[in-house]
Amino acid sequence: MKRRDLITLLGGAWAAWPWAALGQQATRVRRVGYLRASPPPARELDAFTSGLASHGFTVGRNLVVVPAWGDGNPGGFSELAKVLASEGVDVVLAEGSIAMRAAHQAAPNTPIVFTRNADPFIGGLVASLSRPGGRVTGLSMQAVELSGKMVDILKQMVPSLSRVAMIAPRVIWPMFGEVHMEAAKALGIESVNVELKNADRPGEAIEEAMSQKVSGFVLRGTPFYSSAQRKGIVDAAATYKMPAMYESREYIELGGLIAYAADGVETYRRVAEYVARILNGTNPGDIPIQQPTKFELSINARTAKTLGLVIPSQLLSTADEVIE
Repeated sequence: MKRRDLITLLGGAWAAWPWAALGQQATRVRRVGYLRASPPPARELDAFTSGLASHGFTVGRNLVVVPAWGDGNPGGFSELAKVLASEGVDVVLAEGSIAMRAAHQAAPNTPIVFTRNADPFIGGLVASLSRPGGRVTGLSMQAVELSGKMVDILKQMVPSLSRVAMIAPRVIWPMFGEVHMEAAKALGIESVNVELKNADRPGEAIEEAMSQKVSGFVLRGTPFYSSAQRKGIVDAAATYKMPAMYESREYIELGGLIAYAADGVETYRRVAEYVARILNGTNPGDIPIQQPTKFELSINARTAKTLGLVIPSQLLSTADEVIE
């Protein structure tokens, strides 16, 4: 991620700050690394930086955010993590299990705050949720419960759904594949895993899913896709008239059918508190790992109509956002 792109995301105040004056101030400047497979949605980045500001750490005054955002390739985490290690950051925000492990491998003594982590115990970096120990803490995902809820909501939207696909990069199958199958089975639905080999060509994965006689799919691995790739995935689902469940409301704004996920803005405000506590001297191993408490359901009514689906009244009444 180039500095000028980060300036655009963080807003004009970042660009306007007199950096020469900053170096002359006595205020200690803290450096926070942000490791992610692709650039984050602007609203989540804003929630993170504004959350830090509410705890006394302001970009352009006493805080620098060092981005290490890839192009969606999970194989690039190692090099991105090494970049952060060389930058001498005080703490790393790592999105996802793979990013967390890469950050720890590159700089084992640097505190790590993770978010959207399917299994924080992978790799043995966490001793327990209440007292993680070591240098790692953050917000984990409710992987089993969330997977079951996503399949259940898609079933409500598509009553004829009897076979569903989980479409995702193969690297995250161990975290979600079996969980999805178990969740679907509990609802009397068969589930298959379909690899998204190239997010620039999502139609190939959807065709593979259709060849396995599915009537809907759940997309996982959102942090690996750029905004353009997300739009391409949504457009491909529309082309093949395939009902799909997504992990972020951004997909619904792009024309996707339905999404159920932890509220991204709320999540990043909470991880900002974790980072602030560590910058203020708290040992990350003493900060309990928590799970998201606020989830949002988003529905695109126009897309439902195009697919010939009637949105159940129960979903309409509980939806946080309905695009008409």
